[in-house]
Amino acid sequence: MTKFKGLYRIESMRKPGWDYGANGFYFVTLCTNDRIKHFGTVRWKKMELSKFGQIANKCWLEIPDHFPFVILHAHVIMPEHIHGIIEIAKNPAPSEMQYFASQPDSPNDGRNTNDEHDPINPTDQNLPQPKNPFKFTPQPQFHKTKFGPQSQNLGSIIRGFKVGVTKNVRKKNPNFSWQKDYHDRIIMDQKAFDNISRYIINNPKNYKG
Repeated sequence: MTKFKGLYRIESMRKPGWDYGANGFYFVTLCTNDRIKHFGTVRWKKMELSKFGQIANKCWLEIPDHFPFVILHAHVIMPEHIHGIIEIAKNPAPSEMQYFASQPDSPNDGRNTNDEHDPINPTDQNLPQPKNPFKFTPQPQFHKTKFGPQSQNLGSIIRGFKVGVTKNVRKKNPNFSWQKDYHDRIIMDQKAFDNISRYIINNPKNYKG
């Protein structure tokens, strides 16, 4: 992890050769351009969504309406960024993975000023435990030449979400824009999924923006 304006951020873990249309779990982070706080304010360790934040949240929850193979897990809308876990599940065999039955109760996340809340290796024992953890052993999806339909991969999901938010927010604020690209991490095991979920759940509580 590196710092941006004194805050830790997740570096892109996009893997060369990885098929981002493959079944799997992906932790994504999207930021507004210039990190302008369009989406609301954190008060008393709780996120209060602005009208634009409500639009972003609505668009996020509607992702499966446009991409039926997507299952959403923990997510949070923060003042200037969004964290979420996106699962791509294109008719997986039951023997390959067992699905998470319900999301954590509170959509929180955490941009912190120390490693105590590292989403991959947290040390805070007071963080809530995600409910109904599943067993997941992903198989690497590497392809030398062909990646399948580009309208059914992680990039297309994120682009569609960004376009939806931008179109609606610009009706009121024509200057709204996103930071170019996004950060992602392929979640490879149960421990990483649980740690990242806790990190997301606790973002407002730990927010230092």
